[in-house]
Amino acid sequence: MYLHFRPPARRSRLVAGLAVAAAGTLGLLSACDGSSHPAATGAGAITPAPGQSLAGTPGAAGAGGAASSAPGASAMPSMSMPMSPPATRAPTAPVAGDAVAIKNFAFSPAVLKVKAGTTVTWTNQDTDAHTVTSTGSGGPLKSAALATRATYRYTFTKPGTYAYLCTIHPFMTATVEVSR
Repeated sequence: MYLHFRPPARRSRLVAGLAVAAAGTLGLLSACDGSSHPAATGAGAITPAPGQSLAGTPGAAGAGGAASSAPGASAMPSMSMPMSPPATRAPTAPVAGDAVAIKNFAFSPAVLKVKAGTTVTWTNQDTDAHTVTSTGSGGPLKSAALATRATYRYTFTKPGTYAYLCTIHPFMTATVEVSR
């Protein structure tokens, strides 16, 4: 009769590993079900906004969940980029000036009127990067990605209508109208 035992060093590592796994499992179980901690209330509580739910709570959507999400809702609520273009806005009247603000995923003003020789400055006021790029090929506007508070300048020397967009967010469009 042969008895085969593992060397003591291996056995102690195995037992230690099992002990750590058991402690971790017990810690998770107490955190999930059998917790003696009172439910969070007050300023430190995590509560969903109207129309939202927390995963793991009754009515929350998830794997096999019965609740449905609102159309267009993102699975990544912290994502700052809109999943679809903003609602169609009424056409804006042309504005005279020499500055364009980039904020809330839009160029403002959407239509800028300037005289030839004017230098227009675009300033990114969003937390996401944006570009100022002529639509179509061969246009003069070609900015790099503009980080927050970055600017892009271009001097319009010829009269005409210059349509542009953000190549990162192509639903962002605007126009500069240059006159003599």
